Amino acid sequence: MTEAHGIRVRRLRLVGIGRNYDIDFTTEGRVQDLSVISGAFSSGKTAVLEFVAYGLGAKNHPRHPEVLRKVRSALLEVELSGDSHIIERAVGEPSTVAFVRRGRLDQPSFSAIDKKVIAPAGDPQSLSSLLLSHCKLEGVELREAPTNAESRTDPLSIRDLMWLTFLPNERVADKNFLFENSPPRKHKLRQVVDVVFGVHDDRAVELGSRIKQLEGRLNRSRAELAAATAFVAEQDGETATDPQTRLTAERQLTAITTQLEVLDQQAHAATSFAEELRQTHRRSAEEARTTSAVLRDRETQLARMLPLRAQYADDLLKLGMLAQARQLFDPLRVRTCPACLNPLSAPPHAHDGHCSMCDHDLPETPDLTLGAAADSSAQAEQLDVAAEIRSTKARLKEITTYIEELDASLSSARQRAQTASLEEQRAAKALDEATSPTVSTFLVARDELHRRKEVATRQIDQLNTAFKLQEGLAKRAGVVNRQEANLSQLREELAQLGDATEDRNEVLRQISTRFGRLLAEWHYPKLSQAHMANDLTPFVRGEPYQVASSGARTLITLAWQLAVFETAYESGAAHPGFLMIDSPQKNLGHGTGRDTLIADAVSTDDFYRHLTQWLAHHGNGAQVIVADNSPPELIEDRVIVRFSRDETEPPYGLIDDETG
Repeated sequence: MTEAHGIRVRRLRLVGIGRNYDIDFTTEGRVQDLSVISGAFSSGKTAVLEFVAYGLGAKNHPRHPEVLRKVRSALLEVELSGDSHIIERAVGEPSTVAFVRRGRLDQPSFSAIDKKVIAPAGDPQSLSSLLLSHCKLEGVELREAPTNAESRTDPLSIRDLMWLTFLPNERVADKNFLFENSPPRKHKLRQVVDVVFGVHDDRAVELGSRIKQLEGRLNRSRAELAAATAFVAEQDGETATDPQTRLTAERQLTAITTQLEVLDQQAHAATSFAEELRQTHRRSAEEARTTSAVLRDRETQLARMLPLRAQYADDLLKLGMLAQARQLFDPLRVRTCPACLNPLSAPPHAHDGHCSMCDHDLPETPDLTLGAAADSSAQAEQLDVAAEIRSTKARLKEITTYIEELDASLSSARQRAQTASLEEQRAAKALDEATSPTVSTFLVARDELHRRKEVATRQIDQLNTAFKLQEGLAKRAGVVNRQEANLSQLREELAQLGDATEDRNEVLRQISTRFGRLLAEWHYPKLSQAHMANDLTPFVRGEPYQVASSGARTLITLAWQLAVFETAYESGAAHPGFLMIDSPQKNLGHGTGRDTLIADAVSTDDFYRHLTQWLAHHGNGAQVIVADNSPPELIEDRVIVRFSRDETEPPYGLIDDETG
């Protein structure tokens, strides 16, 4: 059994609006060695793996419409070298930071939250550096041109390492499985494999550089630990490490709370004789509240009605002025000659097509009715003003009457409110006089219990603070211990360093042998000359994998990925220790593109049977996560979730309340 190190995935939680979406990779609190995510296509199987990769530092997350509508952040609970941590990243626009804390989901944690940047990967405060430190790959640099000793270097990123831990659907059976269409990425993939197995060409120089960098980090970590230890000692935080102290304080607080409840019950029982006085006081208090509310209501109405009455009086004055103006100034009435100012014997009229006043020709108008129209319009308007005046006077009279009634009732309302208030005070005084001798003894005891409760609460708060200090101290001590272990291992590796070429050839031989054995176990048809070339290209039947059929390429890519993973895990190499595979049955029986020869010769059972057997023996402690449309019945107990894509058979999918 290989020592537990690296990364293990425990739980994935997508935090949404009003609810969460969880995927659990554990059984009875322990990481399940083989976890299968099953279900129909487009139900969210691949999204689960991609969200795991996103939690471990991938640039992007699934951007399906239901995800963007429902999910706000992704929480990934992982074990880093055996200790549980939670990594949180925002969902929407890919986040540039991650928040990491110790602990588990659904469990309270007093641990401080560390903010880790996603880029640059080589930053000591990056998420990549944290994860690589648990994979024994902290501080690794990769050359841009491996054959040039003076080439620039780039820090190894967790995203580079994910090539060996995540086999996505698009790479399964792909003819560019090893990034042949991108030479820089192909070279980097080979470098990553060499670094994981510790067989890269300039490993002596690289190991020396890593040892020097790690020594510097270790010195800084020791200094930080010493300063933190001194600070905690000054705060007397060692009591937080004693579980009995905390348990005693919590029990004491519980006992005091119980005593307060009992004391209140006793006080109530001892003063039960005053129940009639209490009822009298309650009735008096209710009457006082009612009369006070009535008084406030009437005062408020009076305050609102007075401005309204003044407004109506002002409107009545304006209407009177309007009526008088109609009598004094009316430009439409023509009753006096404008020349001699003598009264006209008759109003202006049309006579033989001419105006009777100015003798001008008129258009074809039968009659001139200026005077009559003026008279009738003035009369109509005069009648309208008079009606409005009468209506306003009536409303003003009603408001005045209501105000007078309100004003007359205020004095009696005030008297009733004052009487009720005095009665309530008398009832309260009588109740106090009757119960004070009995209650006073309970009040003294109650005050003492409250004082003790405050002391206990303050002590628990101090213990919580001290616990946080101790937890931070333990975290720094853990960093120092991990760095010391990594430094010791690097020094030992440097001391035992042999010929890089021979070591790499031996590693390549082991991977190549495992590759051929896997294909044989899976009954690859007409299997011969299965091996890996020096550049890691897999060959079968003497031909590179690109010339094989689609179904054959599926098996070859699966065998390549598993061969590297299993060999690294068994040899204790710097591999994270987990592997995710998407769609292992691609081209083997789903859809119209089925490869008949491969599908007939190879049973999917063989693939899963090998996984379960290896994980139970040589791979004990490793973790494999598979997303598969229709896994065989022999691993039914390893299926952690089955998405139906059927509303009548939940869960519908990863976002199970999105069924449209």
